[in-house]
Amino acid sequence: MSIWEYANPVKFIRVTDRILPWIAGGAALCLAVGLVWGFFFTPDDYRQGATVKIFYLHVPAAMMAINAWVMMLVASLIWIVRRHHVSALAARAAAPVGAMFTLIALITGAFWGQPMWGTWWEWDPRLTSFLILFLFYLGYMALWQAIENDDTAADLTSILCLVGSVFALLSRYAVLFWNQGLHQGASLSLDAEENVADVYWYPALVCIAGFVLLFVALVFLRTQTEIRARRTRALLAREGRG
Repeated sequence: MSIWEYANPVKFIRVTDRILPWIAGGAALCLAVGLVWGFFFTPDDYRQGATVKIFYLHVPAAMMAINAWVMMLVASLIWIVRRHHVSALAARAAAPVGAMFTLIALITGAFWGQPMWGTWWEWDPRLTSFLILFLFYLGYMALWQAIENDDTAADLTSILCLVGSVFALLSRYAVLFWNQGLHQGASLSLDAEENVADVYWYPALVCIAGFVLLFVALVFLRTQTEIRARRTRALLAREGRG
């Protein structure tokens, strides 16, 4: 079986209809367990106090804000190379979800930063690149809405996605590129020396799993909606010509 078979809209909807309830249920379970575990059953940090628990929303949201754009980039490249409409619609469907995660990361970052840094906002390299990434999300969605021809919109938004990928990369590695800035380095990594304590690490992993599953569920659902909307527009146009 080839992955390209799922470029068929009918097959995509049929398969995702089967697995969507399981993904959505897994997302709800992981988020409920992870957030309750993290907020109510972990101790306050000795320096940051209870504020550190914003970590369970901020870090997963920030990770998914970047990864959502990466997913859009891959889907856009598939559209450019193979002209599969499902990939273009999946990229379009992922944009509002990625924008939501980016906004959550910015807001929770402000609430976390204010007691730690003494300010709600700082023109830190990572914060600034994240704000620019959010603006790219808004521009991407606006471009889709502004162009009537779906194929032309897919072409132009794919190019915009390529450009915006630079800021997705900067958002992830800004702390490594620039030593200046208030934002700390990675809280979670494969290097055990850089990770948070295990008491925070395990519920954080559950929260991250929940955010990943939530993203997949929302993208599947929104892609189905985009496919059905395109099919409806095509039928209306055909009836209008008739």
